[in-house]
Amino acid sequence: MVLDGSERVDNILKMAMPWDTMVGVARRSWARNEHAMTTAAEYNKMYAGKDHITMPYVADDELVAEAVKSMKK
Repeated sequence: MVLDGSERVDNILKMAMPWDTMVGVARRSWARNEHAMTTAAEYNKMYAGKDHITMPYVADDELVAEAVKSMKK
């Protein structure tokens, strides 16, 4: 990317930089990083209707343990 000060390049940067950064946040959120999940939730509120990060589903550990236990019987 040549930063030539043109409007075209400025528009590309305005779109690409937040997207690139938030992809990293999204990946960490999907890995259940608590801070990334908080950041993703805040991002979704700030950009509601414009952009969205899919939030991870966090399973209930007790429910999973009970389900596994019941399968062993």
